[in-house]
Amino acid sequence: MTKTKNIQNTAKELYMDYSATTPTRQAVLDEALPFFVEKYGNPSSFHSTGLVAKRTLQDARERVAKILNCDEKEIVFTGSGTESINLALKGIAFKNMIKNKGLGKGTFITGKIEHPAVLETLEWLEKFGFNIIEIDVDMNGIINLKQLQNDIKKNQEEGLPVLLVSIMYANNEIGTIQPLKEISEICHKYGVPLHSDGCQGAEYLPLDVTKLGVDMLTLNGSKIYGFKGTGLLYKNKNVIIESLIHGGGHENNLRAGTENIAGIVAMAKALEIAEKEKKKETIRLKKLRNYMVKKIKKEIPKVIYNGSATKRLPNNVNFSFEGIEGESILLRLNEAGIRVSTGSACASQSLDPSHVLLAIGLPHGLAHGSIRFTFGKDTTKQKIDYTIRELKSSIKFLRTISPEWNKQKSWRKR
Repeated sequence: MTKTKNIQNTAKELYMDYSATTPTRQAVLDEALPFFVEKYGNPSSFHSTGLVAKRTLQDARERVAKILNCDEKEIVFTGSGTESINLALKGIAFKNMIKNKGLGKGTFITGKIEHPAVLETLEWLEKFGFNIIEIDVDMNGIINLKQLQNDIKKNQEEGLPVLLVSIMYANNEIGTIQPLKEISEICHKYGVPLHSDGCQGAEYLPLDVTKLGVDMLTLNGSKIYGFKGTGLLYKNKNVIIESLIHGGGHENNLRAGTENIAGIVAMAKALEIAEKEKKKETIRLKKLRNYMVKKIKKEIPKVIYNGSATKRLPNNVNFSFEGIEGESILLRLNEAGIRVSTGSACASQSLDPSHVLLAIGLPHGLAHGSIRFTFGKDTTKQKIDYTIRELKSSIKFLRTISPEWNKQKSWRKR
């Protein structure tokens, strides 16, 4: 009990929301700091200070390209994962509209559990005449490959060519990892490019774009202990897209605006550290994840573990608790200094149940009663034990005052 109190009293917070964002690593900050004050040049300037920035930008691009196993010219630095997704999807769409003199002709295919950055972008493109298809997932969140192939084939035959398939690498809420290689083989069989939102998987999963078979890949800095407001898009040289931001000829004419050198340096460094440590860290976090899952299932009644038990990010635990709402659990845990989430941080303003949990078949009540715990470099078994103690206490209290839970109890007694 003393250890439990010590954790609460000595730490400002017990953070279990690494899928929302990560703190910046000290090594990343150290490498980036000089580019705020000492090496502050604009890489487009032709004097010595500008040339230092230009060489730094080129070096960072080469470092990232080495990790992704691609040509350095295929890397486009952006301001976020969301911007990268918009550039990929709208870039394809606008190219098509220019070809068709302002009309959107063609189909985009995605999955039902994608991040809002994908789903809302495609919903917006639908207004311009594009056909949008959302593929079903199974109870674990795995995409229906047969449906994907059938939809591509059907639309091609009906004269609605599929312009792009966008399927995330790993889900931000339930951690499910998609079979990208199999998806890419289906896409390429019909000559369709594949984009993947890889933001959640970058810290733990392989990023070799050739082996993955992706034509475009989105990453961001805030999920890998880099800076917020940084991102990139890998775009295969054979994929032609239109720019969204116009001005100068920055980023191979695909993203106008003076480059954020400090943020780009930070992202390159963060990716290098992730690449070096991911095997060891994956093993460590997987053990902690399995420990937490087993303990919650054993000690808390009426819970549902959401997502795949095996094809899953090593740092993701998502449970639904019968009879209570996730927001109530979140607030109780927050009072105990524990930071968790009810789903995607980007959708936190919405009161609707998670579209991800509804897509895998959960009823509205259980989808409202979910909590996501995501681990990171500072997560320990001791912190997990403390979290579970507080979680048990919160669940017990909230169920005693829950009309829904007490109604269920009365029915179970009959």
